[in-house]
Amino acid sequence: MKVAALQMVSTGILDDNLNQAATLLAQAAAQGAELAILPEYFCLIGQRDSDKLSIQERFGTGPIQAFLATQAKTLGLWIVGGTMPLSASGPDRVYNSSLVFNPQGECVARYDKIHLFRFDNGHESYDESKVLDRGDTPAQFELPSKDGHRWTIGLSVCYDLRFAELYRGYAATGCDLMLVPSAFTHTTGQAHWEVLLRARAIENLAFVAAAAQGGVHPSGRQTWGQSVLIDPWGKVLAQQAQGAGVVVADLDATQLAQQRSQLPALQHRVLVAS
Repeated sequence: MKVAALQMVSTGILDDNLNQAATLLAQAAAQGAELAILPEYFCLIGQRDSDKLSIQERFGTGPIQAFLATQAKTLGLWIVGGTMPLSASGPDRVYNSSLVFNPQGECVARYDKIHLFRFDNGHESYDESKVLDRGDTPAQFELPSKDGHRWTIGLSVCYDLRFAELYRGYAATGCDLMLVPSAFTHTTGQAHWEVLLRARAIENLAFVAAAAQGGVHPSGRQTWGQSVLIDPWGKVLAQQAQGAGVVVADLDATQLAQQRSQLPALQHRVLVAS
């Protein structure tokens, strides 16, 4: 199955971001991708965390969801809509949600980011809990590919990457591919991004696809980028450092089965969290 991780440098203007996403999705489709993953907050990275409140949508309705549905149907793509703000417990709270649309334009899965990022090194600081409600439920979906394999795909977002138990849970249910749309900071990304992604692939013997924000945004925020596709052995299949672009690779279900057979580590687990 050919998969595309889309890298963006989103701004604080919704329409500009949707136009940029449409261009990249069309490029992914033209390259033969069946599944395209947009980055976290593909629709908006504003001056302040609270800016996302102004574009929040109720689940099931709104221009951003309509955009994703239309793009999926028009291009014949499975699309994972990075993340977008969905209304939560009050007008000043949202979920950071990843929605999956099939080629018929139907929303088939929703994942609300579970782990909320907080970081303060004295020079830059972030606290997602100021405007986000956290999710509490892992989510996955099945994609019947043209290669004849029915892929089971687990959803996660950015900071979730640091919590191995989420991905271990996906592996226990048979996930073949794990998605990580992200907007990693340059500071934390430079130190930890690739090593964490490769670890999640290796320890779970699964493919990992990470679509990222990558560049300097109008707000001055700098994101790490390095959108990447990784195989179950931890090999980087394709990657882009910075700037908008499409990262494409073929994921081989036969390779996945062989490597899980050759090294049946998932069957050798002894210490299982209750």
